[in-house]
Amino acid sequence: MTRPAGPRQAAFVELVEQHAHILQKVARAYCPFAAQRPDLVQEMTIALWRSFERYDPSRPFGTWMYRIALNVAISFFRSESRHAVRLTPLDDIERAGEPAFDDPRIGSLLECIDDLGPLDKALILMYLDGYPHADVAGVLGISTSNAATKLARIKQRLRAAMTAPEKGAIH
Repeated sequence: MTRPAGPRQAAFVELVEQHAHILQKVARAYCPFAAQRPDLVQEMTIALWRSFERYDPSRPFGTWMYRIALNVAISFFRSESRHAVRLTPLDDIERAGEPAFDDPRIGSLLECIDDLGPLDKALILMYLDGYPHADVAGVLGISTSNAATKLARIKQRLRAAMTAPEKGAIH
């Protein structure tokens, strides 16, 4: 990303660069094909820039960024689903130019997370990133108690799927 001249633009670029891992993580979770992820990251960045005037600097930038990135990613996911795009099996990830996971449990967990719906996936991603329930709730527009309840249920489903004889079967 080239450095823009204006102070507002420079502040935006600096904040986005500091929190770029969020965009990458959301893109990985919602875009099954590595070749499409840069496009999704670009769409998320454009949406962030368009909304930057409304960003309240008294609030954490990462939480604000998550909200916008997830909205863009969920819209992307829905449009891709309408076009009957199939997910790449995790066994094919190494062949797609991405690193393989050394621990098979991580691969199984990611496979289970891939099977979650868009809202559940957003909830668990933010939880795994260490965001408190209140922040998760704020980003997703649900109550804190609802976020906590949903997360408990998602974790329970993931545990069950990870220990089931046919791993990855989330119900």
